[in-house]
Amino acid sequence: MCLLPELVSNENHAQILEFDLGRCLTASPTGEGVRNRRLIKATALYAGSRAAVQVASFPCDSLTAKSVYAQLKLKDKSSLDAISMPSVFINPKTDFAFKKIFGSKQSKDILISFLNAILYNEQDAIQDLVILDPYQAPRIKGIKDSYLDVKATLLDGKTVIIEMQVLNVLGFEKRVLYNAAKAFSIQLGVGEDYTLLNPVIALTITDFEMFSGNNKVISRYRLKEKDDLSDYSDDIELVFVELPKFTKELDDLELLVDKWLYFLKAANKLETVPANLGEIPAINHAFLVAKQSKLSRKELEVLEKREMFLHDNRNAILKARQQGLQEGRLEGEKLKALEIARSLLDLLDEETIAQKTGLTVAEVRQLK
Repeated sequence: MCLLPELVSNENHAQILEFDLGRCLTASPTGEGVRNRRLIKATALYAGSRAAVQVASFPCDSLTAKSVYAQLKLKDKSSLDAISMPSVFINPKTDFAFKKIFGSKQSKDILISFLNAILYNEQDAIQDLVILDPYQAPRIKGIKDSYLDVKATLLDGKTVIIEMQVLNVLGFEKRVLYNAAKAFSIQLGVGEDYTLLNPVIALTITDFEMFSGNNKVISRYRLKEKDDLSDYSDDIELVFVELPKFTKELDDLELLVDKWLYFLKAANKLETVPANLGEIPAINHAFLVAKQSKLSRKELEVLEKREMFLHDNRNAILKARQQGLQEGRLEGEKLKALEIARSLLDLLDEETIAQKTGLTVAEVRQLK
């Protein structure tokens, strides 16, 4: 049995309940290993006096949203409105989840449908592919290693490398080009002819805007002549998908590409598979792979660590921006004070100027 801890509430009904996911692992009855179960640990944030709220205990393997609502015996029934249940599906935008959904051995149909929608305007151009190890080892010792989220080879020999990027880090644009160039170059062994090189498509999906000058969700780049824009080669193609620019709602999804983009952007916010998404076999399969209840304990731990890493780094970037703005504001104020002081040099003495502007006497003296 998994026991929920006691809850507390205040008498003026200003009760806030916050649920934090834990994990309960229960051996399957068939002995086929360990199945993941959820354990909800309930805590209450409260103000004022405490009034104990009795809660029921129940087995992890019977835990559903309905059973939580039914078995929590709250004195204030309106508190149920404040309960936020955990995600049913993992977030496809984290690198671990993306690899799990699109790069696993059982994900071939998912990846084919996704790539046909994104790269080939929903045409069945890809009939089959081979999912490869996304680690790109360098040919020359000392050259930087690189890791992709998903890598696949199509039947025509073309290589597709896919990277899901949540944080807009310094140098990311160059990293995309570097990975594409490496995927192109490492195809050849020692002594092999350049004619054996096959084209590479680098598909990059970002949870931030890379190109602020346009509203295109999907952008494509190739090597072209500068003036007449004729193609030099289609051997390396860069394709970018900017998720923040995709704003369609669930009821507005018509094209397959829209449905895949909505899956990437909103899957972890859904409790069930929407009918207009589930009707696509590959997307329905993707939701099945994305179910948290299907993950092993090790996979859950990796997922939680990655989400924590992204959360911490996102906060670090935000803090750096705030500090930069603060420093910029202070620098602006200092420059303004110096400008005012400079205009007063012929009118007031150094001590008075320092008092009026907040500068030191030494700083005022340096302006002369």
